[in-house]
Amino acid sequence: MHVFFLVPYPIGKAPSQRFRFEQYFAYLLAKGITYETQSFISDATWQILYKPGHHLRKTFGILSGFLRRFIALSKVAKADFVFIHREASPIGPPILEWIIANILNKRIIYDFDDAIWIANTSETNKIAAGLKWHNKVGAICSYAYKVSCGNQYLTNYALQYNYNSFVNPTTIDTIDLHNRVNNQIIKTKPVIGWTGSHSTLKYIDQIVPVLAKLEKEIDFEFRVISNQPPDLALKSLQYKQWNKETEIDDLLEFNVGIMPLEDDIWAKGKCAFKALQYMALGEPALVSPVGMNTEVVDQGVNGFICTTSADWEDALRLLLKDEQLRLQMGESARKTIENRYSVTANLPNFLALFT
Repeated sequence: MHVFFLVPYPIGKAPSQRFRFEQYFAYLLAKGITYETQSFISDATWQILYKPGHHLRKTFGILSGFLRRFIALSKVAKADFVFIHREASPIGPPILEWIIANILNKRIIYDFDDAIWIANTSETNKIAAGLKWHNKVGAICSYAYKVSCGNQYLTNYALQYNYNSFVNPTTIDTIDLHNRVNNQIIKTKPVIGWTGSHSTLKYIDQIVPVLAKLEKEIDFEFRVISNQPPDLALKSLQYKQWNKETEIDDLLEFNVGIMPLEDDIWAKGKCAFKALQYMALGEPALVSPVGMNTEVVDQGVNGFICTTSADWEDALRLLLKDEQLRLQMGESARKTIENRYSVTANLPNFLALFT
């Protein structure tokens, strides 16, 4: 069996790719399933994609991506399955997907982990957003042999178009990557941590007043790991540039991980990835009751589900002051990941996509 992966970004770069299917590549080979990949965005374009300016180079990068996609159709024609993550092209209608399904008669495994049928416009993508053609998601679902969705909310959407739609959660490699745990021994002061891209920094705003209040009574650090620094009026704030090479070491410096979200239709599609990372490293996760968060976090056992500002304040205060509770909840968090959201636990579910 041979699988052709059509993906948006270069391999090893984007979290959605790394934690949804790239970490299964070795397992595919072990099962005698060969594969090859092609990214729409080249390495050179990836380096400037989220930087301001560079409009000519970005335009050339997009046009080059379309050319590579059409050239790749000859290879796609020889594959048994075509795995498409999010979309075959970032803009325009689903022409490539239609050709693959209806002209080449290939079985498409369509995978997505966000509510990508909804426009989610920011300053960095507002120009491209108008060309995204968000309503193509339903069409691609209908073309697919199977649809792989990050959570039940996404699956419910896909089921409108394809009854072969399944939950395939984002998972953590607990053997080769997130293979250490935080022992919660504090050498200086506890660290409340958040990690994510620039596009999700806005979700931190809702708990800034809580952190400002706690600063007055507890000595702690609020550390943000991202590709851009946040603009927050907090004396406890420390920013660290995200770096794939030090990703796990940096996350292990957290004692508590937070994942605030706004309760809107876009956030409902979120797959609790931040919480999964924290918990895999033995760190209690504090989350908003949105999307998949309430499935992952067991209230008071491996973290806390925080609905109000008072909930955030009480949970943070409790964990900042109680080292043993952090240790106990962190151990439960790790077990949750190993049993339900690890690569090894989900492997049969992932491999079943290709049957």
